[in-house]
Amino acid sequence: MSGGEQPKARTVRCPRCGAASLYAPENPYRPFCSQRCQQMDLGDWASERFRVAATPPEDEGDAAEPLQ
Repeated sequence: MSGGEQPKARTVRCPRCGAASLYAPENPYRPFCSQRCQQMDLGDWASERFRVAATPPEDEGDAAEPLQ
């Protein structure tokens, strides 16, 4: 790149529906292809259909003493 040229925008697959999606500032919903796909994905997280795996603490006795 030289002289202020913009990098070429990439086309990626929408994580929701698999359609082609422009991954560039011109697409306000990136990496999604549309507002619909973006909102459906957000809804899945909000309804806890998607979760991040975590392990519970082994022993609560190891917690720090509360501040006084």
